[in-house]
Amino acid sequence: MDMIEIHALTKCYGATAAVSDLTFTVQPGTVTGFLGPNGAGKSTTMRMILGLDEPTSGSVLVNGQPPRSHAAPLHAIGGMLDPRAVHPSRSAYHHLLALAQTAGIGRSRVREVIDAVGLRKVANRPAGKFSLGMAQRLGIAAALLGDPATVVLDEPVNGLDVEGIRWIRGLLRELADAGKTVFVSSHLMSEIAQTATHLIVIGQGRLIADTSVAGFIASAAPAAVRVRSSDQPALARILRSPDVTVTPMDDGALAVSGLTAAQIGASAASAGITVLELAAEQASLEDAFVDLTKDAVEYRAARFEEN
Repeated sequence: MDMIEIHALTKCYGATAAVSDLTFTVQPGTVTGFLGPNGAGKSTTMRMILGLDEPTSGSVLVNGQPPRSHAAPLHAIGGMLDPRAVHPSRSAYHHLLALAQTAGIGRSRVREVIDAVGLRKVANRPAGKFSLGMAQRLGIAAALLGDPATVVLDEPVNGLDVEGIRWIRGLLRELADAGKTVFVSSHLMSEIAQTATHLIVIGQGRLIADTSVAGFIASAAPAAVRVRSSDQPALARILRSPDVTVTPMDDGALAVSGLTAAQIGASAASAGITVLELAAEQASLEDAFVDLTKDAVEYRAARFEEN
């Protein structure tokens, strides 16, 4: 089956382990997001998946084979790690044509992917004069050139405008709907939340989570209920218990964890307290990510304090 299978994957540079004992599987037919703080080992992992780096130990299988064992690699796996990795004087068309000719891919497919990523009008322009967004589109075109079963993209929305971001969302869904294995890294939590259904999260080279987006959010940051009433101090006293946390918010509302909105409303009604506002507030993917990876952040800025 077309998938990415990683088992006990480790990559060391001298005494430093960039990736340590990673095990996970990326399934076809879904968009899987790949998250981690800076320095977590995401790029190293993706390079090993694409066969650009060899593991120190452990294994990577792409569609059932090691990445370097595929007879027609562009048809098996397409990847984009650095969209600027193009000869600056070569046009977009000739860059893709050169790649195609190494894999026996025809000129018609080159034109097809150029149209698919929206570069027809600039196909003959030197790639060195491309904006970052245009370079991203060219990198994605190269990744799709062989119509691969597995697609690996590192930060594909970098440099894209609003239209480009909406386009890449649709493209990733289309690839997954076609049964392809889609593995995408990004620092933009909002984009992963809108496109991915499954997550692989790593920190300091180790696996933190392998779960659905919804499961990740629910496990890392339990939902709270925001409530405002006619007597906040009294309501807080009524609700607090060993299993219930009540936290005053800056705007005067209470954030309650451990009770549902219905339970809070019933408690307030029993005490004769009028509820003015009652709303369940689910944590965002960004909140959950910060919560779960707080101990795995390698680069942390000092907190700014005013004198």
